[in-house]
Amino acid sequence: MKVLISGGAGFIGSTIASACLDEGIEPVIIDNFSTGRREFVQGRICYEGDICDGDLLDEIFAEHPDIQAAVGCAAKIVVPESVAEPLYYYTENVSKGLAFLGHLLRNGCTRFLFSSSAAIYESGLGITEAAPLNPSSPYARTKAVFESALRDVTGGSALRAVSLRYFNPIGADPKMRSGLQVMKPTHALGVMIDKFHAGEPYPVTGTDWETRDGTGIRDYVHVWDLARAHIAALNNFETIVPAGGDTYRVINLGSGTGTTVFELIKAFESVTGRPMPAQLTDRRPGDVAGAYPDITLADTLLDWRPELSLEQGIADALAWIDRRALMLSGDS
Repeated sequence: MKVLISGGAGFIGSTIASACLDEGIEPVIIDNFSTGRREFVQGRICYEGDICDGDLLDEIFAEHPDIQAAVGCAAKIVVPESVAEPLYYYTENVSKGLAFLGHLLRNGCTRFLFSSSAAIYESGLGITEAAPLNPSSPYARTKAVFESALRDVTGGSALRAVSLRYFNPIGADPKMRSGLQVMKPTHALGVMIDKFHAGEPYPVTGTDWETRDGTGIRDYVHVWDLARAHIAALNNFETIVPAGGDTYRVINLGSGTGTTVFELIKAFESVTGRPMPAQLTDRRPGDVAGAYPDITLADTLLDWRPELSLEQGIADALAWIDRRALMLSGDS
């Protein structure tokens, strides 16, 4: 089987491509390298260009007519940037994504997996796929808008699609083929690693939330487990969205239990063997207790459950930072 992966030179897309290769699936990558890394696609079939470039997509399918599905990972994902440049985000994530769907359909590719986001949900504990949506940033709204478009397009064309709603990916490819390419990540674990290396305390914003220990709760899932879920979705596509049946499904991907800030700190300390001091502060305006998903549907439809622990995700993230430093220094 061949699978087209847009954004296949990025953190998640490259990891999915690696999982495909490990499973005997050949990835064909399209990436414009605006954020993706060229070293992540070395030795892989890769086309440089934009997903809205119809001529390029026609060329790809002409050279690889045996592509059986597409995975849509190409997107802009930085929330503050989306606030500052909403038009850019709607162009990149919605307009170009819709053009991509048109090019897929014109070339007879009717199976599509979409990399969506749990950012489209309202906050809550044990969130199911039927939970209310309340995207709180332009970035999140582009995901929600594209999902709405997917539902309509699949209802009126030959396209069938599955949206995989990720919670918070952490870690790296366990074989260290790729990892997070952003040098200064803003997610909780990335900030914690930066604080740890700088010898500074980690800020804990609020200790009176209605959670297990009073600190905010988030859901973390190892990026390799996410990649495994994509393999399961590709292998079970006809069961999830059968021809003549439902043409569109959404599936949550996460740990299913969530991790509080104090639990994240404890796990971090267990991996590093060193203390991670915390700076306790009050809640910030706009903060919420957090969220984690119900992953029953992923278990039922994909036979998927996360296998890698929070500690493994932390260890792989730390190992990748060391590996990335070597790559940047030219010693690898």
